Amino acid sequence: MAGIELRSSAFNDGAFIPRRYAKEGEDVSPDLSWSGVPEGTSELLLLCEDPDAPTGTFVHWLVTGIDPSSSGVEAGQTPQGGQARMNGFGESGWGGPLPPPGDEAHRYFFRVYALPEPADLADDASAAQVHSAVDKQQLAGGTLVGLYHR
Repeated sequence: MAGIELRSSAFNDGAFIPRRYAKEGEDVSPDLSWSGVPEGTSELLLLCEDPDAPTGTFVHWLVTGIDPSSSGVEAGQTPQGGQARMNGFGESGWGGPLPPPGDEAHRYFFRVYALPEPADLADDASAAQVHSAVDKQQLAGGTLVGLYHR
């Protein structure tokens, strides 16, 4: 499977996410850029998840239907053509990191998937449901990991 390069000017892979992007900060989504979207991509799907959440993997951002010709998204925006879905806070769109105080740093996996056809997902799909829907059909994917603790 081919890879998509996923980056952010807000933080490097494996580095801490600035407070501005956290729920306790300005709660704006970080900018992201991607490259290497393969031919035959019908849409991109963006997922940000926290597998370290005490209640199980927590969805912080889920956007489907992203234009495959796009190359990224500015901070605080929804990707071009994308439909923001419900996050784990019960809100549409981005919901920034908010791990329990005193926890070790949580990992936030930003993932972009190139899909040959639109994903069939409920508006409030869980991370497991997203993975089940896209893991077998994805043409390519990219991951960027950020850390956050309070």
